[in-house]
Amino acid sequence: MENSSPKTTKKISGILYNQKIAPYVFVLPFLISFVIFFASPVLSAINMSFQSVLPGQVEYIGLDNYKKLWNPTFLKALMNSSKYTFYTLLILIPIPLILAVFLNSKVMVAKNFFRSTLFVPALTSVVVAGTIFRLAFGELEGSLMNTIISYFGIEKQRWLGKENLAMITLITLAAWRWIGINLLYFMAGLQNISKELYESAEIDGASTWDKFLRITVPLLKPITIYVFTISIYGGYSMFTESYMLWAGNRSPNDIGLTIVGYLYRNGLEQNNLGLGSAVGIALLVITFIITITQLKFFGMFKKEE
Repeated sequence: MENSSPKTTKKISGILYNQKIAPYVFVLPFLISFVIFFASPVLSAINMSFQSVLPGQVEYIGLDNYKKLWNPTFLKALMNSSKYTFYTLLILIPIPLILAVFLNSKVMVAKNFFRSTLFVPALTSVVVAGTIFRLAFGELEGSLMNTIISYFGIEKQRWLGKENLAMITLITLAAWRWIGINLLYFMAGLQNISKELYESAEIDGASTWDKFLRITVPLLKPITIYVFTISIYGGYSMFTESYMLWAGNRSPNDIGLTIVGYLYRNGLEQNNLGLGSAVGIALLVITFIITITQLKFFGMFKKEE
């Protein structure tokens, strides 16, 4: 028994130092956490989506939950989430990119101040931010936004009572919170671009616009695709912002209802976990298809020669 222990230790060490096995040993913690915290819940949700899961009653009902999804309320939530995602992409990609280019410029002064200022909103709790925006975009004449527009001769608006104005409020909140995060991603990408490329371009007579289009944008493609991908996920998974703006999951005519909000309404508020699981799986499929499509569009699956 005394001689077996050193042999066992030596055998284990040999396995760990094996070039074929060692990579799997290092990724094993990730694989275990992936199976426990992602794969298992997804498989469980898929199973529940074919069931009627009510308090004290569980039975398989086939595709009934998915058939119930195609109703005006779900389509409204899907449209709201799609609009929100589309408009946030129009803001959260180009604006942080342009700001990052300015902050990375040699002539820019007080860089650290602007970086900190733009990043501070990301540190703010979404609950606090949603509450503040609910007060700022309130219907009273003394609310911040109504006070501002009154200086331009515009009468007060029901920001959270009209569909278009409600979407503007949601997008404003998203831009305020996430521009600083995406700015850091682009700043990190710009730091990795060799300054010699810009110097060579200047020698060849390239303008600032030419350097931006022919050097900055192409070399930031991996970062841009990453930001694009997480922004799509963030857009379709948005819920807390809407919940806090309307102080609950019930907005006028469901103008603030999102897919996750619809999941919350069915799965938790109405205790129909089967239908809620079907909503979650539908959301997973939608985001997966959109993500794969945009990755295919940007050529991420092409092999580099």
